[in-house]
Amino acid sequence: MAQALREFSAGQNITIRLAYYPPCHSKYNMIERVFGVLEKYWNGDPLRTVEKALGFAEGMTCKGVHPMAKLVTKAYATGIKLSNKIRRHYEQALERVPELWKWFVTLDPGKAMMVCALAKE
Repeated sequence: MAQALREFSAGQNITIRLAYYPPCHSKYNMIERVFGVLEKYWNGDPLRTVEKALGFAEGMTCKGVHPMAKLVTKAYATGIKLSNKIRRHYEQALERVPELWKWFVTLDPGKAMMVCALAKE
């Protein structure tokens, strides 16, 4: 959970409840939506070459517009990770619904103030 949310909860003295889908859920992952449409478009034709896959992708349309497709070979860096020590401090400010674990959290302003103070140490 972002430090800014903790600081906002503490500074405004409000409880924040977040409920959301996992980050890889197709609802939020646009590439999953595109692949679903692409699979229907190519209708099971084997994609044996990169050129053929790119050709199918460029041949699709969305509201009359063809996408631009290109092969990306760049390796993307992963996100910044917190140390276990800092993560434990942040976790102290969260209350989780056991059945939904990390996809539904409540951030208490009092606990957020404590965590913000600990994080500055």
